[in-house]
Amino acid sequence: MTSNTSPPQPTSIDPVRVVPLTPEEFDEIDTILDDLRQRFEETPQWEFCEGFMAALIVCRRAIPQAEYLPVLLDMGEAEGDAADQGSFADAAQAARFLELWQRRWTDIEQGLAAEVESLDDERAFHPEVMDVRGAVAALPEAERAEMAGEVLPSFAQVWAVGFMYAVENWPDEWQPPRDKEGRKWLDTALQRMVALTEDDEDEPTLSVFDDEGVPTVSVNRFNAFADAVWAVYDLRELWRNIGPRVETLQKAAVPGRNEVCFCGSGKKYKKCHGA
Repeated sequence: MTSNTSPPQPTSIDPVRVVPLTPEEFDEIDTILDDLRQRFEETPQWEFCEGFMAALIVCRRAIPQAEYLPVLLDMGEAEGDAADQGSFADAAQAARFLELWQRRWTDIEQGLAAEVESLDDERAFHPEVMDVRGAVAALPEAERAEMAGEVLPSFAQVWAVGFMYAVENWPDEWQPPRDKEGRKWLDTALQRMVALTEDDEDEPTLSVFDDEGVPTVSVNRFNAFADAVWAVYDLRELWRNIGPRVETLQKAAVPGRNEVCFCGSGKKYKKCHGA
């Protein structure tokens, strides 16, 4: 995959690489989410969660899990064995989900920290996205017929929507920086992500995951996805260079020396607290 911009150069790190999730473990996550959906129908698909996670990782402020998880999943109080576990079936299911979640989180962090010049580099950040249209096209004819008329998301569209969902839920952390170059960097990166939330209406000429499959992705879409991945790198570097947001302290108004003191004594300020 290529981009029209040069990739940023993250700070080199040399940690012990986390073991990436296996295909079977991603399937396990999907199974858990499907089960959660039986109790909370708004539980998102994993691709949405993946985009949401990427945004949190590159967010200006390190948002704690206790703050972001209720935004993503139903984490209200539940009854019986699932008390305080929201829509998770029980504490064991919640613990397993969070274990897999944290491994994927660390894997993404390490991918974004690697010094890579191409997204073909095995160390690079590779979002777990789906080509839903390609998957449906590969189904037997009878199954495809059952899905006729359904609106299918474009390649990586759900991932981008999940990313922007996190941005929209913490708008203060995505306010433009003061310097012109930083504002331009942020605006360009977010524009690339927003573009990916739109439908792919160009002629499909690529089959992303199967060279022999039916073309379901346009060249422009494939390149837009690459640009969005580089945008995640850009956002990480932008906020790392600028640092956490600093709250502006407002100085309390001080009465004039001949005005009545704020304490209610009835004396002039200069004769009371201003003395």
